[in-house]
Amino acid sequence: MLFKELIDKNRSHREFASGNTAPREAVREWILNASHCPAAMNMQTLKYKIVDDTEQIAKILPITRWGTSLPDKKLPPKGHEPTTLIVICHDNTISPMKPIFMIDIGICAQTIMLSAAEQGFGGCIIGSASTEDLKQSVELPENLQPMLLLGIGAPEDTVVLTAFEGSTKYYRDQNNVHYVPKRSLDEIIIE
Repeated sequence: MLFKELIDKNRSHREFASGNTAPREAVREWILNASHCPAAMNMQTLKYKIVDDTEQIAKILPITRWGTSLPDKKLPPKGHEPTTLIVICHDNTISPMKPIFMIDIGICAQTIMLSAAEQGFGGCIIGSASTEDLKQSVELPENLQPMLLLGIGAPEDTVVLTAFEGSTKYYRDQNNVHYVPKRSLDEIIIE
């Protein structure tokens, strides 16, 4: 698969096939890929908690918000939840949190999502979960601060990139196809 195809395949998915869980070894490989990314000052402050137990996932999902631009939709719908969650944490024993480390979090989250997409999985990067609630839900030690949550599974929804026409707000049609407007290259390149 060409890299551009992988980028386009890696969309934010919010509906998943139940029972189609990524093998834990695959998830560990995706995290290894992320750990090989450049890191600010090469501090490597990130740690990862893999959650693939359905009961624990069910405990975490209520503290998240998915698809806030679609307030009349319950996402993910019941029976179509992600089968794996990855909590990306900052380890305060390595270094206190600094703004530069936020870049590492984004790079590593995207690397994990691209790795998952390459193997036929998809997911959503979720920044809306309360960090304190998340910390308690997954019982993290005091030194680990949850920063971002990745919901991953076998995607069941259809996501289509479309041209920007005055709004970047994503939407769904009557067939539940999810459209994501993107600005044109001419619009984003400064001449």
